[in-house]
Parts: sequence; C-alpha cells; structure tokens
Amino acid sequence: MASRGGPRATGTDGSDFQHRERVASHYQMSVALKSEIKRLIYVHVGLWLLLLAQMCVGHLKLLPHDRVAMPYQWEYPYLLSILPSLLGLLSFPRNNISYLVLSMISTGLFSVAPLIYGAMEMFPMAQQLYRHGKAYRFIFGFSAVSVMYLVVVVAAQVHGWQLYYSKKLLDSWFTSTQEKKKK
Repeated sequence: MASRGGPRATGTDGSDFQHRERVASHYQMSVALKSEIKRLIYVHVGLWLLLLAQMCVGHLKLLPHDRVAMPYQWEYPYLLSILPSLLGLLSFPRNNISYLVLSMISTGLFSVAPLIYGAMEMFPMAQQLYRHGKAYRFIFGFSAVSVMYLVVVVAAQVHGWQLYYSKKLLDSWFTSTQEKKKK
C-alpha cells in the first residue's frame, strides 16, 4: 500500500486495494431502498395531511359544506395509516426486521384495506355522477367523489410501491444477516 508521502510496500504498484474499496451489493441496495421508501412515506404523509385537513374543515365547519364536503366513512380508519409509516421509519436506523415486518402487515390493515373499502363505498356515487351527471358533495367546486377517487388511486400506488420496496429491503436484510451467520 502506498502512503501519501512515504514509500510503497515492496512488490506493489499501489493499485491492489481496489477490491477492498467496493461496498457489498446488499448494503448498496439497502441504502437505495431505504431512500425510496422514505420518499414514498413523505408522499403518504402529504396525502394524509390533506385528508386530515379535509376532515378538520368538514367537522369544524370552517368552510361551508358546498366548498368542502364531509368526509366519507373510509377516511376515518385511513387516518391510522400513519402508524405503519412511522414503524417503517423506526426500522431503518438499525435495520430492525421486526419493525419492518410489522410495518408491512399494518400497511395492509390500516392503509390498503380502507382504500378498498373507500373505492367500494364511493362506487355508487361515482356511477350516479357519470351516468346522470349529478354530484351532491363538492370539494372546492369539484365533485367530491372524483377528487377522492383520485386520492384513492394515488394512495394505492404509494402503498403498493411501499410494500414492494419494503419486501425487497427485507430480502436484502435477510441476505446480510445470513452472510453474518456464515462467518
């Protein structure tokens, strides 16, 4: 090995350290997946805050009901969807597998299930809107069912990608723990 100003070790040209400079692929993947999941969690928090604001405005009657409609029933259990995201964030610093698994399971229960219920709850109103052109609930002049279906579609994609990346992250963590056990 070569030092900055000193002599080189005998029998080397200073380039034999390259193989020790690489980071193992599962560590690189872990960092990249954590970054993607954090981005998705931030998008989820943004959606969550919008729904929370709509619920507060609707219940506290800060704006008239023709401006912001009362929330649909699926929005109440969806407020619990912040818990899986927090569990996911808590799993990152020390690669805590149990927190990540709990986050994935509770994402299905508190995030995906209310979205499915919401799509089914709003379907008759969406049918009425598109067949007859009648909407009874509005959010800032737009049909509430259209706006909330858009929220459901975006949230379903966010949670779907979050689950996909969490599974890949879990696999990369299992790879690293298996390699540690072999040593």
